[in-house]
Amino acid sequence: MSEPDMRPELVCLDLEGVLVPEIWITVAERTGIDELRRTTRDEPDYDVLMRYRLAILDRDGLRLPDIQAVIATMAPLPGAVEFLDWLRERFSGVIILSDTFAEFAHPLMRQLGFPTLFCHSLEVTEDGRITGYRLRMPEQKRASVQALQSVTFRVIAAGDSYNDTAMLLAADAGILFDAPQHVIDEFPQLPVARGYDELRSAITAASLRLG
Repeated sequence: MSEPDMRPELVCLDLEGVLVPEIWITVAERTGIDELRRTTRDEPDYDVLMRYRLAILDRDGLRLPDIQAVIATMAPLPGAVEFLDWLRERFSGVIILSDTFAEFAHPLMRQLGFPTLFCHSLEVTEDGRITGYRLRMPEQKRASVQALQSVTFRVIAAGDSYNDTAMLLAADAGILFDAPQHVIDEFPQLPVARGYDELRSAITAASLRLG
């Protein structure tokens, strides 16, 4: 009989689409710039997506304060705070691994109770123009999961987009949450959860299986 896996267990989550609405889609809705609706659910190459977004911001004169004003009106998805509280009670920790930016995240993190967040940063001029972005590190979601595993944590991860799949595949258990059908079809090896009740069940089942 094999020995039980006694490693402490962490949960890693994507942010947008899992705990909060998609920031860029909200900006698109508030500004009427439909091109900004494109997200990592549609474009697997993050650099291509960000260069596309930056070109639109430059063309339309949108600056960081304009985007921050939209984010200030946003709230977590219904049930997200309660879901995070449930995770905190049951696991050694919860880490948000996101491709958002520190300059965007603070109002949303406050509403979520300031969970640990790993994300990127923007290059911004004094007058608020967004001219570029700096990755925290290449493939930060996958690398973070692997780093946590290297210090003897067991990792369960959940995300919804192309940019989450490397994280999900690297984790001890990965779950697609409310993902679009084309992502589900391209990654049939990943289980799918719809809504927080199903995600709680999937995480609980993964924890029992891994233990």
